[in-house]
Amino acid sequence: MKLSQRIQNSTESETTRFSARVQELTARGKRIINLAVGQPQFDTPAQVIAATVKALEARKTKYSPVGGIASLKARLAQQFDGYDGDNIIITNGAKQALYAAFQVICDPHDEVIVPRPCWVSFPEQVKLAGGRPVLVDTCNHQLDCDAVARAIGPQTRAIVINSPNNPTGAVYPKTALEKIVRLAQQHDLYLVADESYDLFVYDGLKSESLFQFEQIRDRLIVIRSFSKHFNMTGFRVGYIATDSFIISALTRLQSHLTGNVCTFVQHGALSALDLDEQLPAAWRRELETKRNLAYHRAAELFDCIRPHGAFYLFPDISGQLKAGMTALAFATHLLEDTGVAVMPGEAFGMGGHIRICFAVAEDKLVSGFDKIAEAL
Repeated sequence: MKLSQRIQNSTESETTRFSARVQELTARGKRIINLAVGQPQFDTPAQVIAATVKALEARKTKYSPVGGIASLKARLAQQFDGYDGDNIIITNGAKQALYAAFQVICDPHDEVIVPRPCWVSFPEQVKLAGGRPVLVDTCNHQLDCDAVARAIGPQTRAIVINSPNNPTGAVYPKTALEKIVRLAQQHDLYLVADESYDLFVYDGLKSESLFQFEQIRDRLIVIRSFSKHFNMTGFRVGYIATDSFIISALTRLQSHLTGNVCTFVQHGALSALDLDEQLPAAWRRELETKRNLAYHRAAELFDCIRPHGAFYLFPDISGQLKAGMTALAFATHLLEDTGVAVMPGEAFGMGGHIRICFAVAEDKLVSGFDKIAEAL
């Protein structure tokens, strides 16, 4: 029997595949220091758990509106000046939000520009929408706007902007975003802004959102998530903020794809928006401290650019690799022989690098770098 060409052209997520190997080794009793998975170590706030349980006890277990419960959409819209609940759709995490966005804006053979290195699912999701990802290299992990401009062609449909960035932790300045905005206007392109890590920015910097540019809001699709912001990765709650015309298309798609996001979980997400602002601020301070530690250790071993956001390092390890050795082989060796899990750069479209997540307990972070140093 023949499968569709679309699914044959896509590949499994390298991050989930590598994570499955980590879980397999853990189940066999091997002690693993996991610096591979992009998941903060903080517990889900008790307030969120309590609200979710309360919703269950109140029998909030039936279907709810496809686009999300009205109270949650209204609260989220408050982040976006001039928007209301009609500009928001709730999704099963940011991953489904991005998948849906490409489904509604891409026709077969449309091209989507994706700065590289990039989150593992961007190119594959574009392919699954029938489009073609066009990977454009960054410069020292920052946008190369001239290279983006050169990559625009007659089939270009959209540009993806992910800041703070996964896997590099780069934070794009307003000046770079202004150039991207001009390109989108000049060439009539959509802008897909993945802002899943916008809470985690360090060194006194500000996370600049494309939403601040009012002139492109008719073509802007902003994706955010509760997963990283509120340590709710297993809840699978994300959302899109965009023009109501695009929301209508996304809702039509979601009505056939998943229906509503889990009803009682949405009530838990709503309670997260009432958390004391000091709590996320404390998480950010702790992660900045760990960023400093991780960067210091990584810079002793590799060529590494200091990240200003998210919770990843993306060091260049090519100078430490033996002849013919790939980052995937290095990461596999590290996992199998020393019990330290890092993500190979090939997963993000750039070999010769590894991604290290520093959002783990400090003793694990220190021990993990000790073992990497020993392995080298």
